Amino acid sequence: MRNRIAGFAYDRVTLGDVGLHVAMAGAGAPIVLLHGFPQTHFAWRHVATDLARDHLVICPDLRGYGDSDKPVGEPDGSTYAKRTMAADIIGLMRALGHERFALAGHDRGGLVAFRAGLDHPDAISHLAILDVLPAADMWSTLHGTSGIFAFHLYLLAQPSDVAERMIGADPDLFFGHFLDDWCRIPGAIPGEARAAYLAAARAPGAVRAVCADYRASASIDNVHDEADRRAGRRLTMPVAALWQDPGEVVLPFDPLSIWSGWANDLRAGTVRCGHFLPEEMPGPVIEAIRNLIDRPAATAVRADA
Repeated sequence: MRNRIAGFAYDRVTLGDVGLHVAMAGAGAPIVLLHGFPQTHFAWRHVATDLARDHLVICPDLRGYGDSDKPVGEPDGSTYAKRTMAADIIGLMRALGHERFALAGHDRGGLVAFRAGLDHPDAISHLAILDVLPAADMWSTLHGTSGIFAFHLYLLAQPSDVAERMIGADPDLFFGHFLDDWCRIPGAIPGEARAAYLAAARAPGAVRAVCADYRASASIDNVHDEADRRAGRRLTMPVAALWQDPGEVVLPFDPLSIWSGWANDLRAGTVRCGHFLPEEMPGPVIEAIRNLIDRPAATAVRADA
């Protein structure tokens, strides 16, 4: 068994075509934490442990990741569409007896959380999204040499199996590159955690599933986002958007402007670390989530951590 969060109970919940590996602890108002690429639920260990002091905390591995099932993707992208993955989370919480809950997501998990907020507003009480942009905004803002850092978006989205074959030659090199290059706080991802993420990425079907996830973002997810933008759909629950402070590097987009275009009630801020906010700087992440879910809603505020 791969890394477990200390004090959390583990279960497997089957939802239609997929079984999700889930960690749970605590009691009180429920909050779901969704991990990103190339990680598992274990990425939330610091934040989850703190929140479980007074909340019921649920940390699943997303479909295609960790110890959750990895179904073969359909050609139309629907198997790993964020709409499908968001429905997984809604179904999971209903299976656990919860119709309404707070939701936080990092990276790919943030895309799933965003889609859940748009598609299931009555189920999501509060929404926190870490270091990611909606698919439509991501694709529209990447251009020129500023997009070099995001080369993997284009590689993994290729419609053929070229990405699977290339990554299969040395998966530890490929996935390890992101774990090392995107992290700015030494020791934030210790050797045991890094080894666990790489082992999960080497599991049968994992590379295929990751590629299907990214292909969906370049196709069906983008279509869904653009349709919602044209229709004027917005996130109606309180939203916290956090992203890394890149220091002297100038981002090729303005996250505050982008998230303000989607959220009616926005708290936004930066954290001085790399991409892996829940592991590199769990303190500011915990504070932001607690400020979001434990205090009354407020209109757009920017607070740098």
